[in-house]
Amino acid sequence: MTMLPRFRRRPWSRTSAPRRSGDETPGPPDWPEHAFEDRMATVEFRVAEQPHIVVDTEACRSCAGRPCIGVCPADLFTPTADGGMVFNHEQCFECGACTLVCSQEGTISWSYPPGGQGVVLRWA
Repeated sequence: MTMLPRFRRRPWSRTSAPRRSGDETPGPPDWPEHAFEDRMATVEFRVAEQPHIVVDTEACRSCAGRPCIGVCPADLFTPTADGGMVFNHEQCFECGACTLVCSQEGTISWSYPPGGQGVVLRWA
């Protein structure tokens, strides 16, 4: 059985226009580079009365891997010399990564802060 020419599968291409010799695929746009500090200067942290994230730092003592230290983009988890953990919720980006990597259930309780609180971005 022969397929009709219009139903034959064509090789994939981004465009149906024929390629001319010398044409190059355009690269990504030239976005200006901004330092991390410059980008963080546009972030405001409005701290609520009640913390939106609570860490049971005593439970952290029995954790061998402590993945929360490496995954937190704000570096809010700090190990202490006696094997404990210090946590500061005030600069939290609210990404929730610590809750995903914590292997001890119930050690980290996280919820969104109340409206108007937490991370506020300025796009100016």
